Amino acid sequence: MDKPTKIFEICEFSLNNFNKKDLISGKENGIWKKYSATEYNNLSNLISYGLINLGINKGDKLSIISSNRVEWSIVDMGISKIGGVNAPIYPNITSKDYEYIIRDAGSKVVFAGSLEIYNKINHLVEKIDTLEHIFSFDQIDNCRNWREILEIGEKNPKYDQMKKNQEQIKSSDLFTLIYTSGTTGNPKGVMLSHDNLFGQFYGLREYLPLYSSDRAISFLPLCHVFERVVEYYYILNGVSIYYAESIDKLGDNLKEISPSIMCTVPRLLEKLYDKIIAKGEDLTGFKKKLFFWAVNLGLQHELYGKNGFWYEFKLKIANKLIFKKWREALGGNLRYVFSGAAALQTRLAKVFTAANIPVYEGYGLSETSPVISANTIKGRGKCYGSVGKIMPGIKVKFSNEGEILCKGHNVMMGYFNKPELTSQVLDKDGWFSTGDVGTMIEDNFLKITDRKKEIFKTSGGLYIEPQVMENVFKESKFIEQIMVIGEGEKMPGAFIVPDFNFLNTWCEANNIDLSKVNDLNSNNLIMNAFQTDIDDLNSRFASYKRIKKFKLMNSSWSVETGELTATMKLKRKIIISKYSEDYSYIYKKK
Repeated sequence: MDKPTKIFEICEFSLNNFNKKDLISGKENGIWKKYSATEYNNLSNLISYGLINLGINKGDKLSIISSNRVEWSIVDMGISKIGGVNAPIYPNITSKDYEYIIRDAGSKVVFAGSLEIYNKINHLVEKIDTLEHIFSFDQIDNCRNWREILEIGEKNPKYDQMKKNQEQIKSSDLFTLIYTSGTTGNPKGVMLSHDNLFGQFYGLREYLPLYSSDRAISFLPLCHVFERVVEYYYILNGVSIYYAESIDKLGDNLKEISPSIMCTVPRLLEKLYDKIIAKGEDLTGFKKKLFFWAVNLGLQHELYGKNGFWYEFKLKIANKLIFKKWREALGGNLRYVFSGAAALQTRLAKVFTAANIPVYEGYGLSETSPVISANTIKGRGKCYGSVGKIMPGIKVKFSNEGEILCKGHNVMMGYFNKPELTSQVLDKDGWFSTGDVGTMIEDNFLKITDRKKEIFKTSGGLYIEPQVMENVFKESKFIEQIMVIGEGEKMPGAFIVPDFNFLNTWCEANNIDLSKVNDLNSNNLIMNAFQTDIDDLNSRFASYKRIKKFKLMNSSWSVETGELTATMKLKRKIIISKYSEDYSYIYKKK
């Protein structure tokens, strides 16, 4: 077939050009079950036929609520083949958010991945007029299984109707609704067209060249635009996709799959690095000295041999003796690790790249399909501390306040059912206001400095960029999560969630029974340990930006407890509201 211009066409294109034996794969009963390009095409066709038999037509909305798995991809492609609009939903949000999104999108069919999800939504059929059917991926009592749709499609194949629908689909048509994770207010449905996504594919070909011999591991949520677009790009290039069983089993899956490509978020790289360092701490004698010699060398890494011959010589030794084991733990075959969704600490990009685990950071939003810029393997296309060069076909400029404005094929059609909100971020000339503040550094590399709405002033009128500070303070082994506060106050403060694994080890070494410490803030030894690290890291900032007072949280922040979005971003207003007494303690407001 000709070069595809609509998402459903990439299925046949991949079949005709690559015909992979393992286009997508997932664990079933402890064994990797591989689906060929032919099986993928046939099964997604059956989904299309089955949905037509259920009365689903072009333009109808459907939702998938599930972790990544083979069924997710097959159903998604089947929806696309009849011109349906998939409005996928994160599997770890609240029942209230499920109801809001399904109602707002007007979804007629919902696919639930598990019993836990089904229990949160099964009552919505009676509450939401548009919702007609719920199907499950797992076998669940009293819930229709997704295979019923396959069976309906097989008994009554609606091939002619499917093709008729496809002939009516234009590349400018709405393809999907991506609901933002909502740091403030209700989630918004970002409308993306086929054109939006294909503009990304052709830009990615210049920045991320792939081969049909590549193998990718998928674990970031497919309901997020980043992993979803990347999956289509994989299929378009004949890359084999393996769905990790879970984050907990990611390490085992990496060794089993030996992927060459992995997309991730900074949070997971931070956890991986902390685990590696913890293992290094357990070493003794010469082995421990050698380990940390290699780590410190990696943290000093500069690109393109800028550190000189002697450094590169030492780095080769470190790679043979130490970093080789890091690579083996990740499957030993990674040539691309792409990081997005949040700011990546430069030290992590350096140490992993030094270890021949090349991390490439990119930047974008759901509203920009998502990639605006990315570091790349091509030429001298990588710069530490930046989110790369602007993608082909995309324009970027800065407002008077330094906000990044974007225009191009990647910018969304608008927010679903919300024209007023759309007009607030998308002007008549097509410029989208990202809400991020940035600048250009070195050879036209984009650097993000903070979120426009998150920058605040102290009572002295001085600006504080919390994300920049938070990334620095997370270098402390003691700190798992941190939120810098202090808008309108005389100085910055912070809420800190300890790295409880490291803290427990430290407490054991210092004869402290952590289980008997009801409030971490009341233990002088623990507070002094945190203060020492904070004082050290404070030295990197001007005096007015230094954290003067902090409060330790006694439990972690999570999506389930309400402090984080589904993409692990801080819900700052909610955190300040939830911990108002701690805020008052820091600023002596009582």
